[in-house]
Amino acid sequence: MNNIQYTPKDILQKEFKQKMRGYDPNDVDTFLDSVIKDYQAFGKNFNDLKEENEKLKEEIKDLEGQINNQSSYQFNQRSAEFAANNPQTSNHEQVNSVEADLLKRVSNLEMRVFGSN
Repeated sequence: MNNIQYTPKDILQKEFKQKMRGYDPNDVDTFLDSVIKDYQAFGKNFNDLKEENEKLKEEIKDLEGQINNQSSYQFNQRSAEFAANNPQTSNHEQVNSVEADLLKRVSNLEMRVFGSN
């Protein structure tokens, strides 16, 4: 509404100079009255749409929040199900297993390089 030049009040208060062969003042007044009514209706319609737009933006934010919460819940639920269905050894046991594997490899490598003793 920043590009609007006239308010309904401006239109109502506008006075025109009268000339000899000018327009009929009653016709001009009648026409301007209907323009004012339309103008007011457009302004009300604009404000109603603006309010509705703000409400819809808020609703979108709420729905996005619900989606994020639901996604997070589902992720946590699936993670728990996966952990329950796939028990893994502890980190300490995994490290011991890796160390044992490395010791075997080093031992095999020494036997190949230095021969069997």
